[in-house]
Amino acid sequence: MAKDTVRYPDEVVEEIDTLVDDGMFESKSEFYRFSAEYVLSLINPEHDVRTFNFEEIKSELDISESDHARALGTDGGTFFLDAVITVRKQGLRGNYEAAERFIDTHYEATDQECIVLEELLGTYRNGTE
Repeated sequence: MAKDTVRYPDEVVEEIDTLVDDGMFESKSEFYRFSAEYVLSLINPEHDVRTFNFEEIKSELDISESDHARALGTDGGTFFLDAVITVRKQGLRGNYEAAERFIDTHYEATDQECIVLEELLGTYRNGTE
């Protein structure tokens, strides 16, 4: 097995410590191994999981197939495409306020994605004027 050194923000480590202390994971190593394998399986459904007790841990965490699919999103894992689809639907229907609420609740005003979504919404607004 290879060994990697990774730095995490203190807040992340504290949350992981809490999960271990609560017995959700046996150790920090188990958490990190499971997390890495889980993300790899999200990205690549063909990934050959090698972590011991992966499925058992997954079932104990109650991660269902629908949770797994929801984590991926309709575009295979990019929430932004889902956001574009949502804003487009609302824009086509003239539900501009609903689209604005969606953008405001999911993005900071200075995020690049927010700016792009607002521009997209603007094209639907301008098209009806």
